[in-house]
Amino acid sequence: MEQEIAYLYEKLNTELVRWCRMMTQDEDMAKEIVQEGFLRAIDHYGDIQGLDFSRQRAWFYRTIKNIYIDTLRKRKNESLTADVTEDFFLDRYQEADIMCLIEALDVLEGKILVLKFFDGFSSKEIGQMLKIPPGTVRSKLHDARKHLKEML
Repeated sequence: MEQEIAYLYEKLNTELVRWCRMMTQDEDMAKEIVQEGFLRAIDHYGDIQGLDFSRQRAWFYRTIKNIYIDTLRKRKNESLTADVTEDFFLDRYQEADIMCLIEALDVLEGKILVLKFFDGFSSKEIGQMLKIPPGTVRSKLHDARKHLKEML
């Protein structure tokens, strides 16, 4: 398996990064997305193992396109509104005030908010910790931001 993935990496990496860079307009982001594509290839090796090279290549293009779309959605869904950012809280409220606001939230919303914006975990990581889907994490973050805005 390692040799086959290494072979695909050698043959496709430059091409995929160039194509992804055209989509993202960001070299580093393109490299990260392509790297994630190769990690998924390892995870889904059984799916691509029996395919000929052109179909493996198509699998990578489709997978990388989907990763890019997921990345855009994630950034859109997880971005804080201008009114409710960590800097906003730190500039206007003391730590005790912030904790009171967070404690006024639903317990799960408060946990997720702290894990995301103060501890820096991703939705996927938070979901794994709390044993809930990443989509639920994002939904709860949305609800928490909405409730904080209402309290302010």
